[in-house]
Parts: sequence; structure tokens; C-alpha cells
Amino acid sequence: MSKRDRIIYWTGFCVVIAVLIVSPLVLPPFWSRFVTEILIWGLLAMSSDILIGYTGMVSFGHSAFFGLGMYGAAAALLMVSPPNLILALALGLIAASLVAAFVAYFSTRLRDIYFAITTLIFSQIFYVIIFTWTEVTGGENGLSFRRPNFGIPGIWSTPFTPETLHWFVLAVVAGSYLILRRVTQSPFGMVLQSIRENEPRTRAIGYPVERYKIVAVMLSGFFAGLAGVLYALQNRFAAPDFVYFLISGEVVIFNVMGGIGTLVGPIVGAGTFLLLRELFGRIFGENFPYLIPLGVIFIAIIIFMPQGLLGFARRWLNR
Repeated sequence: MSKRDRIIYWTGFCVVIAVLIVSPLVLPPFWSRFVTEILIWGLLAMSSDILIGYTGMVSFGHSAFFGLGMYGAAAALLMVSPPNLILALALGLIAASLVAAFVAYFSTRLRDIYFAITTLIFSQIFYVIIFTWTEVTGGENGLSFRRPNFGIPGIWSTPFTPETLHWFVLAVVAGSYLILRRVTQSPFGMVLQSIRENEPRTRAIGYPVERYKIVAVMLSGFFAGLAGVLYALQNRFAAPDFVYFLISGEVVIFNVMGGIGTLVGPIVGAGTFLLLRELFGRIFGENFPYLIPLGVIFIAIIIFMPQGLLGFARRWLNR
């Protein structure tokens, strides 16, 4: 990247962050909360892009990492009184990371469709466990809990407001993006892209491909769990529906719509998908299957913009 491109990039990044910082102060409460949700779902999609876009591994197991992050945070918030934010983050991330390590150990031995199906099976296993273990997880009713205060217990803390929660989520998502951007541009990220382009050749020149895959799945699962913790904090609720494989399917759609292998593209795809779903729901009403026009738009993007919305925008700007 040239100096001019770096200046343009960081200027655009700062402008977007500034707009997102101001948004809860100028938007109505519903749309302010909606923007916060887009950031959380964007983080989940971005975590998935580490596998789909950079390693060439399509995962249908991200709902398990996302859901375990939610339930880990819920367990921490229900066990301790008053609820502790740091403990919720720690337990949610540990739960998601352990599940990611377990899934990675078995699934990375497989490739292509076999890897995708294996991750799907694991996500369904955890869904069934959570759905049926009513005494611990609440079953289909889920778990409700109080939102913790923001700060360090015993030193300084203050209740979350919609604005401070939005800013907290924005800080976490922006920090996660910068970390993942650095990872993808590091030698480790270059090896992941080499695996995506030609796995046999990467193995032939001496790289332990399986180890890199395992670390990639664990890294992806960690940030998916972080998104789950944030979603639990915002909604004060954890439910088995968020562990169901349909969530993983939506995450793949976010990546394809926005542009895989870009990190920013999945966030754009998440925002576009959620905004269109909300608008079609309002226009056509609850009784109309508004996912039909959304599906048509998704098919059109695949056909006419195979690199996603972000890739299309880049090509249009560089003409």
C-alpha cells in the first residue's frame, strides 16, 4: 500500500468511526440500537471471514462459538452478584475458545465440503445439548439476566446507557478489526492465504498446514465468542436459537454479500442484510414472506457482483 493509499484508508477509517460515535446522539432510540446490533453481527461475520475469506474454509459452526459466548457471559452474570462485566467477558471468551479448540482439532483434518459439514454437525450437537439441558441453560426459554455496570468493580463503575453501550461495542469492534487486520497482514496471515490458494503446495514447502488451520479456527472462534458476549450484554438474554445452524448460514450470507477476504466487507454485508430485512418487514408486513425479495437481491449480488458490495464499490471507484 502506497503512502497515498494509507492516508486515504486511515482518513476513511477515522471518518467512519466518527460517524458511528455520533450516531447514538442523533438517531432515534430504535435506529441507534439497530446500528449497535449491526456492529455486533458485523464482528461475528468478520470472525468468520478469517476462515472463509483468508483460509478458504467455509464454516457452518460459528453459531456454536457465538452461542457459547452468550451462555458463558450469561453464566458469569447469573453466578455473581452484582454482575461483573470483566468476568462475563472472560467466561464467555473462555467458553467459546474451548469449543473452538475442540471443533478445530477434529474438523481441520478434513477439507472443503467435509470440513463445512463437520462444523455444521458440531454446531447442532451443542444446540441439542443447550436445548435439552433445561436445568442449566433454561432450555427453549433461555436465560435472562441483569446487565453489569461499566467499569472496574470496587474502583469505578457506572450503569450502561444506550449511548455508552454503543460506544463500548464500537470500541470492541474497532479494536477487533485492527487486530484481525494486523493478523491477516502478518506472516501468519500470508500462510493462511497460501493455504487458501494452494494447500498441497503450502504443505510441500514445509508449513504445518493442520496447525495453522487449528489456530485459524481458534482465532475465528475467539472473536465469534466475543460477538456473542456483546450480544448478550445488549439484549440481557441468551437463547438456544442463537446456537442453531441458521445463524451460521446468515453469517456466510453476510460474507458473500459484502465481499469475502476483506474484513470490512462482512460488516457491510451484515448491515445491508439486516437493513433490507427490516425495511421489507415494514413495507410488506409480518404476514408477507419478505425474505423472498431479500433472496432475490442476494442472488443478483452473487450473479452480477461476485466480489460482493465492497468489491463492486472498489472497482467502480477505480474506473
